[in-house]
Parts: sequence; C-alpha cells; structure tokens
Amino acid sequence: MVMKQDSTLENGLESFIDEELIWSEIDKAINPDPSLVREVLAKAGERKGLTPFEAAVLLKNTDLEMDNEIFETAMKVKKGIYGNRLVLFAPLYITNECANQCEYCGFNARNKELERRTLTAEEIHKEVEVLEDIGHKRLLLVYGEHPKHGADWIAQTVRDVYSVTSSKSGEIRRVNVNCAPLDVEGFKKLHEVGIGTYQCFHETYHRASYDKYHTAGRKKDYLWRLHAMHRAMEAGIDDVGMGALFGLFDPVFEVMGLLYHAMQLEMDHGVGPHTISFPRLEPAQGSDIAFSPPYLASDHDFKKIVAVLRLAVPYTGLILTTRENADFRKELIKVGVSQLSAGSRTYPGAYSDPEFDRPDVQQFCVGDSRSLDETIRSIVGEHGYVPSWCTACYRLGRTGEHFMELAKTGFIQKFCLPNGLLTFKEYLEDYGTEETKKVGEELIRKELANYSDPERRNLLTDRLARMEKGERDLYL
Repeated sequence: MVMKQDSTLENGLESFIDEELIWSEIDKAINPDPSLVREVLAKAGERKGLTPFEAAVLLKNTDLEMDNEIFETAMKVKKGIYGNRLVLFAPLYITNECANQCEYCGFNARNKELERRTLTAEEIHKEVEVLEDIGHKRLLLVYGEHPKHGADWIAQTVRDVYSVTSSKSGEIRRVNVNCAPLDVEGFKKLHEVGIGTYQCFHETYHRASYDKYHTAGRKKDYLWRLHAMHRAMEAGIDDVGMGALFGLFDPVFEVMGLLYHAMQLEMDHGVGPHTISFPRLEPAQGSDIAFSPPYLASDHDFKKIVAVLRLAVPYTGLILTTRENADFRKELIKVGVSQLSAGSRTYPGAYSDPEFDRPDVQQFCVGDSRSLDETIRSIVGEHGYVPSWCTACYRLGRTGEHFMELAKTGFIQKFCLPNGLLTFKEYLEDYGTEETKKVGEELIRKELANYSDPERRNLLTDRLARMEKGERDLYL
C-alpha cells in the first residue's frame, strides 16, 4: 500500500524522506525474480554499494537458499574491506534525566519509577577510571535530553572524560557522543573539545509512527532531528553516526530510510555517515511497547538486515550493541558488523555499581552481559578476530571524506589492521587475563606470519617489541 506524504516545510526544514517513493519501491521489490536478486548481489560483491531499491530487493527475497548467498556475499565484502578486525568500545551513561516522552524508552519523562541520576565531575572520573582499568580506550557518552543540560555542560563532561588517566597505561583516546540534536553553535562547542563521532538515531523514519511514539518534549520535532547530522557537519564534525530502532515500524522501510538519509548527507556534505547502528527494541521499564514490539523482526530477518546494510554501504562502520545475546552477536559479526560494544552497562554510575541488572535505573535490558575480557577471548579464540581500539586516523586527521577516500583504496587493511594489532598487544600487556593472553599472542603470531608486506611487517614487529619493553600508544 502506498501512503501519500505531504511535502512539508517546518521551521525552514523540509523532509528528504519521500515515503511515497519508498512505498512504491517496496511494492516493486516484493517477490523479486531470482535473476534480479543475483544481479544485485553481483553489484554488491564489487563493493559499489546499493541503492535503497536494490536493498529492498534483497530484503524482500523469500528464497532461503538465496538468503544464504546474501549472507555469503556480505561476509566476503566485510572481509575484503575490514579483514578480521573488530573495533571495541563501551557506552558511558552520563545522565538519564530526560524531558522527552518516548513510548519505548525507560528514560521516558513519565516513568516515575525510574531513579534519575546525573553524574558529577567526580563521579564521571570514577566511572572512567573503572573503564580504563579494564582496558577500554574508546567510549560513547550517552545523555538523556533535558533543558538544563545544554551544549556547554555536555562539552565539559567530554573534557572531564579526557582528563582521566588511570594507574595503568589507561587513558581514553576517543570520545564519541550520543546526545540530543543541537544547533550549529552547540555542535561547534562539541567539536572544539575533540569529540570523535556525533551519534544520533532517528528511531523511525515513518512520520506517522514517529509522531505516535514521541508524545512530548523536543524530540517530537521530526525535522529538527532529521537534520541533526547536517548541522553537526556544518559545525565541523567530520564523522557522524546514524541509526534506527528496529521494532517500531516496517524494517524494510527503516533500512530504506537510513539509506536515503545517508545519500542526502553525501549529496549535501560530500560524505555519508561514518557509522550506522541498528538496535532492536528491548524490554524497558514502564514501556508496554518495548515488551511487545509492533514490528518484531525474527533473528533470520534481522541477520539479513545487517548483511544488506553491509552490502549497501560497504565502507561505513556497522555498530552492534549488547542488546543482542552473545550467541546471536557472534552470528551478526560474520555478516557485516565492524564495531562492537563490550562489557556494557546502560545507566549512570553503572561501572562503579557492584550490582549489574538494575531495571530501576537502566535504559533497556542488556542481552550480552559478558565482561570485556570474556568478549575478547571469545572473538579471538572462537573466530580469530583482532580486537582493535585504534584511534590513529582521528588523531592524524584521517576522518570524514578523507577517510572514505582512503578506505576505498584498501587503506583499512594497510593501516587499520596493523594498528589494531598494536592496540590489542597493548591490551594483552596491561589488562588481559592469562587465558586471553595465550589466545591473543597466538593470534598476533599468525597475523604476522601471514602479513604480505615485508617492510610493514618489520615496522609492526619493531613496535610490538617496543611495547613489550614498556612503550605505549604506538601506531603506523
């Protein structure tokens, strides 16, 4: 069914999500001919990306054997671009105070059972010390949206995080931010304090559903949120991360919304999103819809969503959170995920809290509760992936459009994999358990033996040896 959407202009902003076009393309993609599916897969295998319609063709395929070809193609594309590297990070919740009323979120302003908390500078320091002491180098700071917490305050919390150095070799080298949309001047303040990626999820691109599930607060403004990435890039933030919350509306529509959003950014700013996230709706305190999502995708269909995103935007990072359980995360890693949260806790003060599962304070239920070290041991020992905390590109100015240009010429394999090995070595030296060190050192030996460039292998071997003697933060 095609739903007509009026072209609206609100506060000088116009929607670039053409719902009529999306529905017409979805209709054309239903029950696609196998020859068309193979044609789309052939293009995807060349790492040229896909149009939203081509993505819909793959998602609307119902032939299970063809689905397996989709998964296999996604695995090949991912390996060809990223090798066996996985970037690891942790979310750090700064505040769960929020003035919005989002029907699916535990932070809903109407949720009177939630214990509200905003971390002080001292509490942030304590949280960061805990994270540093277990080996994290990259954090995503997460904020509820409240009028008393503006851009100046958010910028100060970023400074607070960067200022902490633990007793080991710990310091946070990359701070990404997930906060409410700001104006250009507000985003400039975040850029000035050195944030990495600005992340903001549109939740659902379907306007009627967006209006239905956002009943009060600034988040009610669909177009203000839709143009958040544009304002961030106008403010000088090179890397932005978008996402949709799967479960609120038709998942094929949401994937196409993400892709049209990415296309608009590239058209207007020369580069699309640095990352895309695809969280599934999980149970949250005080939310009926979170316990019974209206558009719940099966594991098979969700796996296909991840695979198709990898094929559609091959050089964009795909982020997988701990909403999914450990076994399913292992499956999703194979078909396209390139960044992974590990040892996550989803409420302010969580890492200093001796308890873990706290529905009275957390945003949603965590599906994978393994520690960072357990997660690393699994992805190394079971799958042979290289955990990476590399931040060299950001510190050397290889971001935004420049990063994407380099990525398309094999840059990630040339620089990111060896730099990932160096950060992994640093982790093993300072934080890894004996069991993890054993499997980790074996993986590093294998990677060195298989390294095809003798000159770069020598550089890498030299830096690994220097790390064993106590040097840190080395990269190519």
